[in-house]
Amino acid sequence: MTIALLLAIATFIIIIQAAIPYLLKPTIVFGVTIPNGYTKNEKLLFYKKMYASIVFIIGILTITAFMIWAMNAKPLEEKMMISGVAIQFAILILSMALYFVFHAKTSKLKTENQWGANLKQVRLVDIAARTADEMLPFTIFLLPMVITIGLIIYTTIHYPSLPELIPTHWGIDGQPDAFTEKTPFSAIALLLILLIMQGMMVGINELTKRSGIKIQANRKKKSRAQQLAFRKYSSWLLFATALLLTILFAFLQLMTIHENIGGTAIVLALPIAFIIIIFGMTAVYAFKVGQGGARLDVQITEEEVEGITNFDDDQYWKLGVIYVNKDDPSIFIEKRFGVGWTVNFGNPISYLIFFGPLLLILGISLYL
Repeated sequence: MTIALLLAIATFIIIIQAAIPYLLKPTIVFGVTIPNGYTKNEKLLFYKKMYASIVFIIGILTITAFMIWAMNAKPLEEKMMISGVAIQFAILILSMALYFVFHAKTSKLKTENQWGANLKQVRLVDIAARTADEMLPFTIFLLPMVITIGLIIYTTIHYPSLPELIPTHWGIDGQPDAFTEKTPFSAIALLLILLIMQGMMVGINELTKRSGIKIQANRKKKSRAQQLAFRKYSSWLLFATALLLTILFAFLQLMTIHENIGGTAIVLALPIAFIIIIFGMTAVYAFKVGQGGARLDVQITEEEVEGITNFDDDQYWKLGVIYVNKDDPSIFIEKRFGVGWTVNFGNPISYLIFFGPLLLILGISLYL
């Protein structure tokens, strides 16, 4: 079971990483803004193909070697887990290294050919688009937090009957494999971590809602519809993730309070089902929606406007992946390489949003 799960996770990472160049807007290639008339340049298409091929082939060869080693050497589960996770990180490092190589090549190609030099750069702002925004309201995201607070109260009531050792870590089979002594704090530590994560998701949804809606200069109607759909599906994905995390953490907490709750099959199946559903939702979101809704067919026909191009904001993207613009009030902004959102490191609040929850969770873990 362990090796199957590790292989499934690694395969998912390989497929997503290899497909990234094709999930983005055609006007963003390896983090570089490309004017519409040059998006089908042969060298750019070759760069995308090379990146995808290298990530996919090396990734598949690596997990094949891992599977052969695991089946023949039959290592201890801990050693196999460490090796499996190391492979997943290795695939991510490989894809990022290739990204930087092709980012440099794409930037050089754009500069040498002076793409867009004869086009007028236009930055469109559609204030009316916000009235059509269908992102979920923050009140919906408060519902999982209410459940968590209720569980904290329930745990406090049952504190005297809790075991003397409180689980702090669970294995891939859903069974606890690390413990700490029972204290009022350790009894609710898992729920506090969940509450921080839920609070972070409320913040992400609200701050994303306030971020700028990017509309393409020469395809206003179509890009507007894609942007609104992208924001709506992003919000739904975030809420579904919050809900699934709440179900998983709540079950683990109830297992601590009521030792015999659920059978062995449920304990084993729940974490695996959680991973499968999260990966399934992410894959559908990435391949059906794409970055900025680029893969959505919105059934809108309009003629492209000639002689203009989108505002080139490459100067604010360090290495094409880190956005730093102190004049942009948006805290969250669409990623340049990947599907989803990243933070504007030019805004001090972004550091609080990015590092605050991590430090709180780390503090709770160290205190246990």
